[in-house]
Amino acid sequence: MSTKLDNPPATANPDFLAEVSEWIEAFDELVVAEGHEPAAELLSALKQRAAEAGVAATGELTTPYRNTIHAHDEVPYPGDRNQERRVEALIRWNAMAMVHGQNKKDAGIGGHISTYSSLCTLLEVGYNHFFRGKYGDQPGDFIYFQGHASPGVYARAFLEGRLSEDHLKNFRHELRSKPGLSSYPHPWLMPEFWNFPTVSMGIGPLNAIYQARFMRYLENRNLIQKTGRKVWAFVGDGESDEVDTLGAIGLASREKLDNLIFVVNCNLQRLDGPVRGNKRIIDELEGVFRGAGWNVIKVVWGADWDELFARDYKGLLLKRMEECVDGDFQTFKAKGGAYLRQHFFGKYPELLEMVADKTDEQLARLHRGGHDPAKIFNAYKRATEYTGGPTVILAKTVKGYGLGTTEARNASHQEKKLTDEGLAAFVKRFDIPVSEQTAKDAGLYHPGQDAPEIQYLQARRKELGGYLPVREVPALNFKAPGLDFFKEWMAGSKGREVSTTMGFVSMLRSLLKEPNFGKYVVPIVPDEGRTFGLESVIKQVGIYACEGQKYTPHDADMLLSYREEKDGQILEEGITEAGSMASFTAAGTAYSNYGIPSIPFYMYYSMFGFQRVGDMAWAFADSRGKGFLMGGTAGRTTMLGEGLQHQDGHSPVLASTVPTCLSYDPAFLFEMAVVIQDGLKRMYEQGENVFYYITMYNEDYVQPEAPANLDVNGILKGLYLYKPAAGEATVQLFGSGTILNEVVKAQQILADEYKIQASVWSVPSYTELRRDALAIERWNRLHPAEPEKKPYLLEALGNAQGPVIAASDYMKVMPDALAPWLGQRLVALGTDGFGRSDNREYLRAHFEIGAKDIVAAALSKLVRDGKVKAKTALKAFADLGINTEKKDAARA
Repeated sequence: MSTKLDNPPATANPDFLAEVSEWIEAFDELVVAEGHEPAAELLSALKQRAAEAGVAATGELTTPYRNTIHAHDEVPYPGDRNQERRVEALIRWNAMAMVHGQNKKDAGIGGHISTYSSLCTLLEVGYNHFFRGKYGDQPGDFIYFQGHASPGVYARAFLEGRLSEDHLKNFRHELRSKPGLSSYPHPWLMPEFWNFPTVSMGIGPLNAIYQARFMRYLENRNLIQKTGRKVWAFVGDGESDEVDTLGAIGLASREKLDNLIFVVNCNLQRLDGPVRGNKRIIDELEGVFRGAGWNVIKVVWGADWDELFARDYKGLLLKRMEECVDGDFQTFKAKGGAYLRQHFFGKYPELLEMVADKTDEQLARLHRGGHDPAKIFNAYKRATEYTGGPTVILAKTVKGYGLGTTEARNASHQEKKLTDEGLAAFVKRFDIPVSEQTAKDAGLYHPGQDAPEIQYLQARRKELGGYLPVREVPALNFKAPGLDFFKEWMAGSKGREVSTTMGFVSMLRSLLKEPNFGKYVVPIVPDEGRTFGLESVIKQVGIYACEGQKYTPHDADMLLSYREEKDGQILEEGITEAGSMASFTAAGTAYSNYGIPSIPFYMYYSMFGFQRVGDMAWAFADSRGKGFLMGGTAGRTTMLGEGLQHQDGHSPVLASTVPTCLSYDPAFLFEMAVVIQDGLKRMYEQGENVFYYITMYNEDYVQPEAPANLDVNGILKGLYLYKPAAGEATVQLFGSGTILNEVVKAQQILADEYKIQASVWSVPSYTELRRDALAIERWNRLHPAEPEKKPYLLEALGNAQGPVIAASDYMKVMPDALAPWLGQRLVALGTDGFGRSDNREYLRAHFEIGAKDIVAAALSKLVRDGKVKAKTALKAFADLGINTEKKDAARA
């Protein structure tokens, strides 16, 4: 190492410069003798001492634009480079051929070539030397793949013998007679292959961080054995623009997640053009990650640049690199060696002389670090050996690498097919042993399982513990509790006014104590625990903290003091719905990833659930996740004072769009108990791939005892008769959630004031009623020769007469969903429009869903049906204080 100061201080005297050189020489000797981590500790100690002495030390967040690991610090590459090169070439060919071939025969079917072309070597070094399928009898590493690179993952599985030629020929053809392949990583569509859906930008990195944290949570609670298992997340540099990608990186360093490795594929291009055309994305990301406390490793240049750096005694090569922005680097790669010579090296005569012995073709082939196996290997080795925090590898690559005229060009991402000339060039560049005609046809190629390169591939995976990705679901042997476990809540509140939220917290405490599965319950809350009354639960099981509680809380002398523990059970996520949803995803898929039937209960403001993280809820369903989303402070009119942005009138509508989400709006604790017991049984005992959304209200009222003849099936299917009319009913009143109480009041008013008998029906789930009706309707359509079946909705109503007035604290579209089967009988009342700050009485009057409005709607409908005279209804409107001319709340 040189100890010469490149930029000595202008005012420094020779004696001082000599002393500085001695310090640098001593530091170099420490690096050689002890390694990088002790050297980093020394620097940290010196900075600390400087701060104590009042010396301001500058903190650079970026380092020179070259590799973090210098050539003299590299270890030799351990693999057979020739065999690995052959395997990589074949994967490249088959990945390209499957997309190209599919678009030739089915124009516009889509797919992506260029992302995997840039990522291939980064993945292959991992597959051959780092990605572990198992750690002894423990599961292996997690890999979050770049979604657009899925063709390359399929192509490798083809060589491994896990996918057939028919699979690859039916890429993006999932509905044919032969087996097909999904466009991107989708566990729902390929449940034995993919683990994580990642193609929705930002979701993969965010979920990877919380997956690594959940792994530590399980380890610290002694639910799984601690191993060297890693979470690898392959991230696009353009993907870093998505706020979810970088939004939680502070958590990873704060929790010291040294089981987490990000590999950012810096091919410098987004879908439309440069990621940072006017700057350098690697510099930007280095500063962001280093500032957040990550270990940053840059892999910028391949080994063929080492020789040029060694020739450069003046530092001009690095200077020239740092003068260029990413738009320049993209152009240099796209325009070839002659252009590079003239416009990059040609700026300084010394640089031009440095490459005088290189041909234009040699200059064009100068590699970026992300295409150099030795550089990647050393980066991965250092990352896997690093302790105390997460690592990010910033690997510079070329988008469309090896694709001829498409390479490094803006249109690369949209490239689906190659020309005949492009195919021929590809075959020549990667030495693919196919005929000219096969090359033109982009035919798939497999050399046979006995070929040396395939045997090498298989041997590497065997040594590393098996294939990846692979998804397995071990038998869980889980026994759900019966309804008798919930008898306390089935018995009602004995005259006390209790909200369904407080009742749920009581249930949660008992679930946590259950001897067989209580340890698997994972309460998750985004800094709203006190809103939901969780103080007692915090005291009972503690909040998870990777370092325990290193302070004495101010309320330590109180009965319900704040408690953090290394083996705490609650995941208190802070103010982050997205992060909380990522924890919910990690916990909700642990049955497959860890063989642990963890049961997440994620409690949050219902307004900030599906509306805020709907994309992640969809990915959770794709992941075949299980668990309970508990939407607290539910409803548009039950949350006092908060107003427009906090009052939820549509979460069940959004929940209904997710196919595997069973959404319920229970009015009473006995209904909630029935639904939770059903969820435990269906998800964990019977293994169904569903999850539950359950609303919870903050309105206190007396919780009734479950009826002696409780209709459990009706609760679960979405409708049951709660309070029949005293006589023959001429009106049917539907209610759900807390608004069922208003419906009961309306029933009494109709009977006492207008001598009209009405039956009250509880509707815990409009969504389940509609899904059942649609399924029956489809069956009837497809079986016209069979006797027509009735949906449960009509079976339950039976001979009930008269109009149906349906009220809820949500948009009218919820009860409107039943209109195809109820026709003109249905009148929907709901909370369409923006919320307001006021109390419940005024809010319900504003949205016209209170008891008086329900009575008015019933009378109005009976007038239209010829059952009541109009003057009777008009007098009732006046008596009830109904303002018939007020502005519609939906437009107010």
